[in-house]
Amino acid sequence: MALSFDDIVKKLSDFEVESPRLEARMMIAAAKNIDCDEVSALCEISFNEAEKIQKMIEQRSAHCPLDKILGHREFYKYDFLCNTDVLSPRPDTEVLVEQAAKLIFKHEMKNILELGVGSGCILLSLLADFPYLSGVGIDISQKALDMAQKNAQRLGVEKRVQLFRADWNEQAFAAKFNNRKFEIIVSNPPYIPSSEILKLSPEVKNFDPLLALDGGESGFNAYERIAELAPTLLNNDGYLLFEAGINQAEKIALICEKNGLKIIDIVKDLSGIERCVIVQKTLAK
Repeated sequence: MALSFDDIVKKLSDFEVESPRLEARMMIAAAKNIDCDEVSALCEISFNEAEKIQKMIEQRSAHCPLDKILGHREFYKYDFLCNTDVLSPRPDTEVLVEQAAKLIFKHEMKNILELGVGSGCILLSLLADFPYLSGVGIDISQKALDMAQKNAQRLGVEKRVQLFRADWNEQAFAAKFNNRKFEIIVSNPPYIPSSEILKLSPEVKNFDPLLALDGGESGFNAYERIAELAPTLLNNDGYLLFEAGINQAEKIALICEKNGLKIIDIVKDLSGIERCVIVQKTLAK
């Protein structure tokens, strides 16, 4: 089987892959077990490497995301294992990590909670950035927690993170942490309205876990519950940071305000979408 760089690009283009040249480079790099930077359009592809790439192309033609074919994805400053048990890390989410990092650095925070940890890309990135930080991550999915544990070991932060299986809809959720308080909470909860799930791209609806996507009828179920929990889980002056879906940030801010949290900022991502909602628990005056 003979394959060239241009052959791979054409096959991916035929399947309407958004970035065929980039994905071709990534496939070749994976088949050769080299860095993407070492791949050129003129590189030779052996028979065995071509077989591996052809299998990847077949999976990609069925809309399987490339990160789930390769089994890992770069996010923020790090590389994370991922599969169909967890939401694929997305560049949009990096703004949440960046804003949390600013607060952690400014206030020299020592502990953090993530609600809905998934692959761990948010929580573990922050732990990797700040050696003095310890964290707790919860998820309802044991398979997601298993992936987060592998990523914690991969980043060398496993001794500073505790991962728990829990459902934030449980009435006694806060008691699971023995009423422990946190300086900062981060969350990228499910926020797609249930009726919109079937309209999502095949890469998302067929390969990301439904639990990580479905935000209930309105799309705001998780936000409402977490905002309700936050005053109990946060230290005085502690912060809560949410990722928001398109056109959701203002409503999320109002939900937080109704639960006694002060709106600090709404931060746009690189596409100009209001992506990160920052609120704070403040003492009543």
